[in-house]
Amino acid sequence: MGKKKRKREVDKQLLDSLFAIEYEWKQIQSILNKSIESTEDGFYKENLARAKYLYLLKEAKHRKIRATRFYQ
Repeated sequence: MGKKKRKREVDKQLLDSLFAIEYEWKQIQSILNKSIESTEDGFYKENLARAKYLYLLKEAKHRKIRATRFYQ
């Protein structure tokens, strides 16, 4: 397998992870917004998901990845 093909696969995996974490983060936010009394655990999970999302987003920007290249 060539270097470009492996890089493309890793980039696609990164984007898939980015979208999955974004969905998870938004789900947690939605639950916390709808809950009457939020727990510390809920805030912890939201902050963790947000940190993961921002890290993956930073990595995607560093690699100059665009979602339109993979999902057309």
